[in-house]
Amino acid sequence: MIVDLPNTTTAKISKTLVRIREEGGAVALGRVLTLIIASQLGNEEEAIEAANDASREHPMRVIVVSTQEHDAANSVARVDAEIRVGGDAGASEVIVLRVYGDAAADPESLVTGLLLSDAPVVAWWPGTAPAVPSDSPIGRIAYRRITDASAQPDPQAALRELSGSYRPGDNDFAWTRLTLWRAQLAAVLDQPPYEPIIGIQVIGAAASPSTTLLAAWLQMQLQVPVECKLTTGPLANGVHGVHLQRASGTISLEREIPDIATLSQPGQPLQDLTLKRRSLRDCLADELRRLDPDELYGEVITRGLSQLKKVVSQ
Repeated sequence: MIVDLPNTTTAKISKTLVRIREEGGAVALGRVLTLIIASQLGNEEEAIEAANDASREHPMRVIVVSTQEHDAANSVARVDAEIRVGGDAGASEVIVLRVYGDAAADPESLVTGLLLSDAPVVAWWPGTAPAVPSDSPIGRIAYRRITDASAQPDPQAALRELSGSYRPGDNDFAWTRLTLWRAQLAAVLDQPPYEPIIGIQVIGAAASPSTTLLAAWLQMQLQVPVECKLTTGPLANGVHGVHLQRASGTISLEREIPDIATLSQPGQPLQDLTLKRRSLRDCLADELRRLDPDELYGEVITRGLSQLKKVVSQ
């Protein structure tokens, strides 16, 4: 069910939510958190779809604040709202606020009256993120703040900005997308022979901030200098491969085709492994499983990234 509320206010939206609950169309009980999605007008549907899918694992209230990407001084200040419940909202309640003109000047006041009482708040910027998420109007009221460096115009520069602005509670999907890579590499190193790693090479797309974070993590964990090679071109995307050098030979984990990686180790046959590219829904659901700060990400984005010496663009 979708209820449209053109040119409305927060008070009217709250009253409508109460009426919908009283009529039995939706129940707010059992919601574990409030997710605020800060998006641009016209770009919110993909994020809403991901939130709806993730809500089946994390029942929540979703508040979408969509504003104009560029300031429009001549726009009349108004808020058009849309309430989605039932089949149109997964296991959540979705409140879409399309904000125009000066009404976008104070997004915190727009969402405060719509937050679930006594429930943690998570903020997510699926597109352009503020320079310092924790100091933004929405970031100030959130327990966790999720950004996506790969959605920025210059992903590698975005990582450097995140390194300087990091506060406990911040996280980025560039790190979340590495979960399967990190798990697979850790599993490989848990197998004999237990020889030290003497050299590391990480290869990936220049548009993939995950490649740089993976290199920083490996260097920080193994205390070995890493060569991080970034490639460009129309087909360059994501992490391409990792090569771990030992005295007995090189361990290579390469993903040349989507979702399938090839593992080669000295003295062993080639293995094909499932290594899927994580969807937006998977990344969001993963991030919502924990509301405490991700301390390892904090170390990698600040200390590990600053120690990564060599980045080669091809």
